[in-house]
Amino acid sequence: MTPLETVFAAIDAANAQDPVATEGAPDALLYGQRMSAEQERLFPDAEEPLRIAARGQHIERWILRRTVYPEGRQGYLEWRRDLAKHHAERVGGIMRDAGYAEDQIAAAGRMLRKEGIKRDPEVQALEDIICFTFLKWYFEPFAAKHSPEKILRIVQKTARKMSAEGRARVLEEFTLPAEYAAAFSA
Repeated sequence: MTPLETVFAAIDAANAQDPVATEGAPDALLYGQRMSAEQERLFPDAEEPLRIAARGQHIERWILRRTVYPEGRQGYLEWRRDLAKHHAERVGGIMRDAGYAEDQIAAAGRMLRKEGIKRDPEVQALEDIICFTFLKWYFEPFAAKHSPEKILRIVQKTARKMSAEGRARVLEEFTLPAEYAAAFSA
């Protein structure tokens, strides 16, 4: 096995432990595989740290439960920060065990912690992959549970996180209602 295959297998083994399963597979495992598929489609020539960050973006996400953090935006942001740190540390350990160099481990960690979004092309590439995965696989079920006003806010936030190239590609690949398309046109 190559170091990349070893890392993917370890991430998948960890994510296979997710206690929540839908569509016949543990949620985190399915999410990681979908992230890798979108990474391959959007950035087929990506370096290994981006490939690994995409696969490990939600590694063991169920370990840090949102319910143990305070209600409200501050609690949510603290939870997200702690998750990003956990993901980066966990993926970094797996990469180290597979023989990756410290600079590659650091690069994947930066991406997973979203350090340099809008400034670092690799961090931005990961964010675009995340947004495409959300739009392709998770948006419709999410939208069915929330008000149109909340969905519009989520679409606008998603668009703001993306690169200009990513937003343009969304408009090419998805048929969106006018109010949602406007968010990606800005």
